[in-house]
Amino acid sequence: MANRMKIRFLGSDEPAAPDAQLVLLFDDGKRIDDQRFDELRRSYPEAHLVGCSTAGAIESSSLRDDLVGAAIRFDRTRVRLARVRITSAADSESAGLDLGAQLAGDELVHVFVLSDGLTVNGTPLVRGLMRALGGAVSVSGGLAADAAFARTTVIADAPPETGVIAAIGFYGTSLRVGCGSLGGWDPFGPERRITRSQGNVLLELDHRPALELYRRYLGEHAAGLPGSGLLFPLAVRAPDSPDTVVRTILGMDEAAGSLTFAGDMPEGHIARLMKANFDRLVEGAHGAAQAGTTRLGRDAQLALLVSCAGRRLVLQQRTEDELEAVREVVGDAAMLGFYSLGELGPSGASSCELHNQTMTITTFAET
Repeated sequence: MANRMKIRFLGSDEPAAPDAQLVLLFDDGKRIDDQRFDELRRSYPEAHLVGCSTAGAIESSSLRDDLVGAAIRFDRTRVRLARVRITSAADSESAGLDLGAQLAGDELVHVFVLSDGLTVNGTPLVRGLMRALGGAVSVSGGLAADAAFARTTVIADAPPETGVIAAIGFYGTSLRVGCGSLGGWDPFGPERRITRSQGNVLLELDHRPALELYRRYLGEHAAGLPGSGLLFPLAVRAPDSPDTVVRTILGMDEAAGSLTFAGDMPEGHIARLMKANFDRLVEGAHGAAQAGTTRLGRDAQLALLVSCAGRRLVLQQRTEDELEAVREVVGDAAMLGFYSLGELGPSGASSCELHNQTMTITTFAET
């Protein structure tokens, strides 16, 4: 008989699992204070308590705007937690290197990352992690969210804090992990070259102020920036490659005419605006689940979903359609996750990259 991990959702009728190794927590940033954290610590004394603020939490096929969580006990897999504090996006790569160094070790199979969503530049964070871990270890996860773009927090064996990145390492030869990441947005308007940028700050497209161009294309939606930018992300590609990554806005600077994105906007790369296609967004979620289970090579026991806050903003009352599409693929697996400001997962030949506006799914099974 196959070994199986034990998963109990918080608030279920099942008794608490005091022997849990890991408790994952996703909430709206308001439900976990010091007192609630202490209660969880008493209920799960042996577990790492890890989570983040969200733009919506996922439990099974349901969207929730409160606290969701699950206590997990693996059969043969070991779990470790690494954390770093970051005060500037410029420190993102060194933070990734630090996290990777803390977790590197024999039989490390996978690293799942939960990061502050507003301070961190996800591109160099991933670059640092991959440099430290090498190509044999897969990485996935996401950036914490806040609907007001004001404050994102991470739980890493401590009450929610800003400026924190947590990384969970999974160790053991019996664990199998699969990842998939897909979008579903349609391009519109002309391609434009990034002519001036600084890391994740976009200053000029085709030698014109980026904010000015963005406002012209957004029309009536421009008044809602930066939040409305979730509806119109940018597809970015190298000039010699057809492969794109999607980038979404985190903030803007009126004086500089610039836009700040969740990941790097390299000078010389090609950028193009994108807009939503309802059916393709749901198909993208289905495809991400298929990719994750195909790479897993067996029935999933746990599926961790990280979908972009922009997808929820577009789908609105149809948001649960994408969760149902995932359920069709993962079957009886426990489903848990959140709506984010950025997703970490595979992209083409790359084992991990920062994405925006995707559904990214990590599936787990023990053999």
